[in-house]
Amino acid sequence: MNPVLLRPKKRSQIRITLGKVFYRWKRYVQWFTDGKKYASKRDITKLLPYEGMKHQTILMRKLKNVDMWYQTNKVTNLKLAIERLNGIVVRPGETFSYWRLIGQPTKRKGYVDGMVLHYGSFHKGIGGGLCQLSNLIYWITLHTPLTVTERHRHSYDVFPDSNRTQPFGSGATCAYNYLDLQIRNDTQVDFQLHLYLTETHLVGEWRASEPLLHTYQIYEKEHKIAPAYWGGYIRQNVISRKKFNRQGNLIEDEDIAENHAIMMYEPLLETNKEVEVSSL
Repeated sequence: MNPVLLRPKKRSQIRITLGKVFYRWKRYVQWFTDGKKYASKRDITKLLPYEGMKHQTILMRKLKNVDMWYQTNKVTNLKLAIERLNGIVVRPGETFSYWRLIGQPTKRKGYVDGMVLHYGSFHKGIGGGLCQLSNLIYWITLHTPLTVTERHRHSYDVFPDSNRTQPFGSGATCAYNYLDLQIRNDTQVDFQLHLYLTETHLVGEWRASEPLLHTYQIYEKEHKIAPAYWGGYIRQNVISRKKFNRQGNLIEDEDIAENHAIMMYEPLLETNKEVEVSSL
């Protein structure tokens, strides 16, 4: 990517507000005119019989210079969003839309202030913290034959790695409703999203109506940190995926996404190394 395109752009608050209004209405129009068949059926009484991919992420993360009330409020927001997503069934030909199912987070619905990342920093905002949920859904989807048709990467790397278990850039940022996560089912199998909270973790899994034929391994390559010409550093990598059949034979190795992010902290260059995460 041309580094000139990554250089932070200063925009007035008026322009930012008008931009949100424009892109939100553009999304509303798309939802009803794009011809996609969006998943809407939920079944919380019965899970599909076969587990595809299951993963969990810790709820109460200790981040540098961030008050813990952000994490506490995030849990409240996650509970409300999970109520709208848990049990959703994505049938063949259907598309899962993160924001179309959740709807706009508002105080009236019970959402509270949480952490919202904004231009390399953070502030409080209603519904903040829901990126943890979109990150998790994106990650487990990469371990299935489902097709990610819309995903937005983080433009800033705000916090240093802390006990990272997934490659840098393996999440999906979200902002109602113009930064959506959309996933299409191009298979002949029904998939069901199962989400819940424990005392310590957010847990998510894709379940299927039939046993899956393949397993997947997600890894990063070409990871590097380079100085930016305007100052600071740019972090980048490529997320790739290996696909194995039931006999454990590698049948495909493909690039999934390319990430470029402006670092908001001083890098420890000597710690850079390839990270590989197994689906097992």
